[in-house]
Amino acid sequence: MAVIDVTNPSNGEKIGQVEAFTQKRAIEALARARAAQARWDAGGLDARARVLLRFRDILLDRADEVCELLSRENGKVLQESLEMEVFPIADLVTYFAGKAREILDTRPIPLHLLMYRRSYLHYRPRGVVFVIGPWNFPFTIPFGSVLMALLAGNAVLLKPASLTPLIAMKGRELFDEAGLDPDLFQVLPCSGKIASGLIDKGVDYVNFTGSTPTGRLVASKCGKALVPCSMELGGKDPAIVLPDANIDLVVPSLVWGAFANAGQVCASVERAYVHEQVYDEVVSRVVERTRRLDVGNPLEDGTDMGPMTDPVQLAIVERHVEDAVKAGASVLCGGSRIEGPGNYFEPTVLVDVDETMSCLSEETFGPTLPIVKVSSVDEAIRRANDSDFGLNAYVFTSSRSEGRRVAERIDAGGVLVNEVLITHACPETPWGGVKTSGIGRVHGDDGLREMCEVYHVNEEKVRLPVAWSPFWQPYSHDMYRRILAAARTLQRSGLRGRADALRSLFTG
Repeated sequence: MAVIDVTNPSNGEKIGQVEAFTQKRAIEALARARAAQARWDAGGLDARARVLLRFRDILLDRADEVCELLSRENGKVLQESLEMEVFPIADLVTYFAGKAREILDTRPIPLHLLMYRRSYLHYRPRGVVFVIGPWNFPFTIPFGSVLMALLAGNAVLLKPASLTPLIAMKGRELFDEAGLDPDLFQVLPCSGKIASGLIDKGVDYVNFTGSTPTGRLVASKCGKALVPCSMELGGKDPAIVLPDANIDLVVPSLVWGAFANAGQVCASVERAYVHEQVYDEVVSRVVERTRRLDVGNPLEDGTDMGPMTDPVQLAIVERHVEDAVKAGASVLCGGSRIEGPGNYFEPTVLVDVDETMSCLSEETFGPTLPIVKVSSVDEAIRRANDSDFGLNAYVFTSSRSEGRRVAERIDAGGVLVNEVLITHACPETPWGGVKTSGIGRVHGDDGLREMCEVYHVNEEKVRLPVAWSPFWQPYSHDMYRRILAAARTLQRSGLRGRADALRSLFTG
């Protein structure tokens, strides 16, 4: 029996193991999920919402044990486990359980021309949703999609990251306690190869979160199988600091945005473009605040930053910093791996950097903050947009109108003015990127609808007095001229003229 061993990134000690699924077991799980989905959908939305609300209550009751497991398995500080993982999931359930009926209700489509007919959209679950989760937020990211898919009436298979499968199994345990059919939501710890092999075996939708290179492979597999998908991929999120920005707000925002979860956030502040008028003060105060961060055991009181989860990613961070220094960058604080057990890297501030350096052009996904001096807002926007990525971006200014103007010029799926990171925790706002940061959106009303197939129905509103249509055969040149005359009137006239044109077309 193949197993996946799980280690604590703060000390390298083994903390558990899970049985790895074979391809055969994964396909059997898919078959069970499909059978369970029909029963789940038939039970109705209210019944589904009640189960999810029980899950929420159990999660809140057992939050201490969930947060501790997250910190031990993933390495994030205990408070971050609560505020970035557990609380957002509880709030997401509360929001969508209360709004799902309104969001998924039939939607009328007013017809501007065929006024004697009406159209509407209605939503039905896709079937079996396959969620492939990341290791940096192994609870809130995949379980947000799991919960929305379940509420919409789907069954769900979750492939957790191999570094962090224990929290996925804990989530399954909470669902068991809430009374969810065990076939309806199944956790499939397995290799990427086995997960990829499941895409063309009958899943109806794929929700993937991970790196851009892996996302390309998954999206390609989905494309070949014609399976719809959403991809939340990498980021190199910029922060732009305008000369009128409130520095007391800028400094803690940049530090938290760069070093929360040891910088392992797809929306981390990975580069800051600071106007020359405030550059020196911002850099000085950011360095001062960064040096005060307490790095260590994520479960100890007072720890501000824990270890990195993946030693492979730690090596990438180390390389980015070393390459930048060789190319002329200056390290103002941090810059090195911390000796001893665990995957620790010092929170690092870099200056004298440019886009030829990997620390400014590639996703670092670790605790670094490169800061660039710019001479104008236009320069900051141009350099912020000079990236293959486009997930989030941040603007700091005291002017609401200027903040909005700058935000709307940035190529990013979401832009926050005078804030960082938090919108992933807002269930009503869409989340996703442009360019190589992904396709599709999760969260928001459209994110819930994305878990459904949308169907269009067109029906008669007024029964016409004739049982024929001028558009049917047999065709004639006379009817051709009548249709042309009606078309000219319809496109050039007001409402009354359109009604007269339709009447003449149908009555001769």
